[in-house]
Amino acid sequence: MMQVAAIPRLRLQREGPAMKAVVFDQYKTTPSLKEVDKPRPGPGEVLLKVAGAGACHSDIAVFREFDESFGPAQLKPSFILGHESSGWAEELGDGVEGITLGDAFLVYGPMGCGHCRACSRGQDTYCENAATMPHLATGLGRDGGMAEYVSVPVRNLVPLGDADPVAAAPLSDAGLTPYHAIKTSLPALAGGGKSALVIGLGGLGQIAVQILTALTGATVIATDTKQDAMERAAANGAVTVPGGPGQADAIRELTGGKGVDAVFDFVGAGPTIALAMGVVALRGRVTVVGIANGTFEWNFYAVPYEVELTSTYWGTVEELHEVVDLYRAGQITPQVSVYALDDALEAYRALEAGELSGRAVVAPHGATV
Repeated sequence: MMQVAAIPRLRLQREGPAMKAVVFDQYKTTPSLKEVDKPRPGPGEVLLKVAGAGACHSDIAVFREFDESFGPAQLKPSFILGHESSGWAEELGDGVEGITLGDAFLVYGPMGCGHCRACSRGQDTYCENAATMPHLATGLGRDGGMAEYVSVPVRNLVPLGDADPVAAAPLSDAGLTPYHAIKTSLPALAGGGKSALVIGLGGLGQIAVQILTALTGATVIATDTKQDAMERAAANGAVTVPGGPGQADAIRELTGGKGVDAVFDFVGAGPTIALAMGVVALRGRVTVVGIANGTFEWNFYAVPYEVELTSTYWGTVEELHEVVDLYRAGQITPQVSVYALDDALEAYRALEAGELSGRAVVAPHGATV
């Protein structure tokens, strides 16, 4: 069990008119839709009128699995959920320049100390002082975007231009996370005759197929147990293989028997990691992105030589700018189901029940997609 240490909580100052928000206020309980005070931007911050907020499986882990003795100390209740957010600049805090009111932005969620080596290169996810930070990200310890308004540091804003901010909201995690995993694996995909495998075709896996198609010349193979998910992946250029008996053999056959050069597991369960390691090529790379807490027993004689097995977590703010470039160029398009803020708890219910295709996005001020 992960012990929750005592870390002082630094809360955003909420004052002024009330607004609606989805609040994680008790362990192992569905969050609440309630009225809270509208935030005011502090120095160096921008208040956003929220365009969209993605509902993520990580949120479900927070309110279903964590308690006083298990989970990051920074994620103790209560706070507003929503770590995939976009919105329009509504108000500027002291010292903020270069932001035009009304412009649309995507929010880079991770929030480190801002001065260590990792944060200096824009990789707040690996902040060297994370253990002493009062929060992990906007929407993860710090009040997030599952509300009518959210206040974020100006450094964490990525301009969207005239691109639709509602559909863009999931890109801050469901786009950035696969992009970082793929970008760090590009050496394994350099050259002709390369192949990549995407395991799990939910919101992240579908975007991963599009990113691989945009960034590489590799043959993209995709596998899932849901036929509609495989059909969407095929429409974006993937060769699909259904789950079930013969799955690994079929994948290897598509590579001429040599195996897959780079595998991306967006499930992370024991069987999917085993599948990844069973089809990877010599000197290939397997990246586990999903957080299903699976395990794999390594054996020298059971794994091809010089295979890398690694994990990943989110990405850098610079990479989020690159994700937005792909989005604005039409090279990646998230599939979203849009919900009103009053229906946000239904979005989480449908996500938890496995009823959603793509990403649920809560649009507090109305959908534009």
